[in-house]
Amino acid sequence: MTGEFTADFWFDPVCPYTWISSRWMTEVTKVRPVTVRWRLMSLSVLNEHRDDHPEGEWEDYMWAPVRVCAAVEDRFGQRALGDLLTAMGTRFHLRGDWGDLEGALADAGLPEEIARVAESTVYDAAIRSSHARALALAGADIGTPVVSVDGPGGERVGFFGPVVSPAPTGEAAGRLWDGFLMLAAVPGFHEIKRPRSEEPRFDMTD
Repeated sequence: MTGEFTADFWFDPVCPYTWISSRWMTEVTKVRPVTVRWRLMSLSVLNEHRDDHPEGEWEDYMWAPVRVCAAVEDRFGQRALGDLLTAMGTRFHLRGDWGDLEGALADAGLPEEIARVAESTVYDAAIRSSHARALALAGADIGTPVVSVDGPGGERVGFFGPVVSPAPTGEAAGRLWDGFLMLAAVPGFHEIKRPRSEEPRFDMTD
């Protein structure tokens, strides 16, 4: 498939595999004519009706980063949201620094006072609406990330994943994107999966 593409990439910044996939997505934009629109999901919303919440003691905290992301998207737009994802992922997943939302905002060149929305529900409706759009495209029994592109008939199609570790770079990232587009173009295609054998790797590889 050729031409320019716009990819919607839904993420929750606390998910390590989503962070790795987001690094792949940014690599894709360097080697293919792809524009990314960053979108928000929430693992808290995804798991809120489960009796066995998989995030355990993290459940209450997990709302905080995605609320800050929603505020940044609302006030500063898509590019700023992408910058904040990079800053949050670097602190959370590479440094293990989970608590300093002000620092992540500063790293992204954004006002630290935005961190105050972490304890507010003012953006929860917007988060839920964005989350619902991802599920409408990719199905209810999924996680993050969700990636969406135009299908062969111009309709929007979305999939859970790709989940990849470590993130490929350069032309390897481009080839994975090409494969993703090929699958997205197949009517009725909905799933491919294999077992995961190791913990997430945050290095990147060709």
